[in-house]
Amino acid sequence: MFNYQLGPLSERFHVLAPDLRGHGRSPTPNGSTFTMDELEGDLEALLARRGIGESYIVGMSAGGFLGLRFLLDHPERVRGFVGVGTAAQCDGHTRAVAGAWADVYRGEGYEAYVMRLLKDLFYPDWLEAHMNYIEESLRTMRERDLKSAVQWGLAVKNFDVRPLLGKVRTPTLAVHGMDDRVIDASHARFLRQAIPGAELKLLPFVGHMAPLEKPEEMTAVLLDFLSRAEGRRSAPP
Repeated sequence: MFNYQLGPLSERFHVLAPDLRGHGRSPTPNGSTFTMDELEGDLEALLARRGIGESYIVGMSAGGFLGLRFLLDHPERVRGFVGVGTAAQCDGHTRAVAGAWADVYRGEGYEAYVMRLLKDLFYPDWLEAHMNYIEESLRTMRERDLKSAVQWGLAVKNFDVRPLLGKVRTPTLAVHGMDDRVIDASHARFLRQAIPGAELKLLPFVGHMAPLEKPEEMTAVLLDFLSRAEGRRSAPP
């Protein structure tokens, strides 16, 4: 999801872009349940292998759920957090969307599932202007374990860390498309209100996929936030 941002960010930061288990080309281990504990363990293991003690965490959608969970469990290891199209709770609306995706996959098959995803994920005008993305998505998703993606979506349906946000003291930015059909933009406003000092960036005419729909703007937003956070760390007391 962040392919457009990796190059510019890598010019100033050491960037890791992990595929979660069952996503991208990461296989699904036998017996995997996709619990948050399991996924957080994967992230901890990756950072340990790379010898990384502290990092900025940028998470999109359910990846933002994982980022928030990691921040709450390991605040000393997170320099800053950016949640893109994410929330502190998987609410009834988002559960219904994910449930509909799973139903389409099981009942209508692969291509119908991909088409439903694209319709829900993107702002309509963007999708109409990028019709080639439909064929590209159909092609690339054939390489993925979609059953695992569906299982991951169902596994996070009870995610809710709202009562814990008041204790966060980590620089935080919530970025959200104002026309997000998957996770409503009101969740970003809640993050801004619930986390002391959190910042908010709303993107008009953008759906759930801000890093793809507005790549240049998303890159600029990330670089600005991360650079300011680093500047505060290096400033004399």
